[in-house]
Amino acid sequence: MAEGGTTDVSEPGDALGRLKAALGEHAGKGAPPVERWNPPFCGDLDMRIASDGTWFYMGTPIGRPALVRLFASVLRRDPERYVLVTPVERVGIRVEDVPFMAVEMAVEGEGRDRSVAFRTNVDDLVEVGPDHPLRFDADETGAVKPYIRVRGDLWARVTRALTYDLIELGEDRSTEGQAAEFGVFVRGTFYPVPCGESV
Repeated sequence: MAEGGTTDVSEPGDALGRLKAALGEHAGKGAPPVERWNPPFCGDLDMRIASDGTWFYMGTPIGRPALVRLFASVLRRDPERYVLVTPVERVGIRVEDVPFMAVEMAVEGEGRDRSVAFRTNVDDLVEVGPDHPLRFDADETGAVKPYIRVRGDLWARVTRALTYDLIELGEDRSTEGQAAEFGVFVRGTFYPVPCGESV
C-alpha cells in the first residue's frame, strides 16, 4: 500500500499486475479497441468504482490518476457485467452507479442551438449529441441525476454542482395537444427532465 492509504498496484504476479503489463504493450497506439477484443473471461477482480467515481482495489483507493485513466481506457460494459479488457484477458469489476463523473461543463451559444460539453474525472471530453446523449434519472429521494454517455454503454454522472447549472438551462416545451414538458435543449435536441423531480 502506498503512502496515504492508497494502493500502488505494482505487484507483477497478481491479476492486476498482468492487466497492467498487457496494457503497457498497447501504450501509445491510440484508444484501445476494446469493443473488438474478445478474450476469455478470467473471473472477477477485487476492484470497485464507487458512486463518486473513486476506483478501489482490494478495498483501498487507487492513488495514481494515470493508472485510473489507463484502466478506464479498457473498461467495457458487457451484457452481464462491467469488465476490464485486454487482447488476452477479460476480468469483471463492480460499479456502484456508473463508472465516470462529469466534473466540468462548457456551454457555448444560447437557446435551443446551444452546445454543451463535459470533461470527465478520467479526462474524457464529450459533447452532447447523438453519440453522447443526456439522460435524466432520479435518485431515491426524487432528486434529478443527469448522465451523459461517454462511449459504448459507459456513462458519466453529472456532479451535483453542475446539475444545478445544467437545470438552469432548462425550459418548458409546448407540444400541441399535450401538457408543457420541462427539459434542456442542446443543438436542437430536447432532453426531458422527469416532471415533479427536484434538484
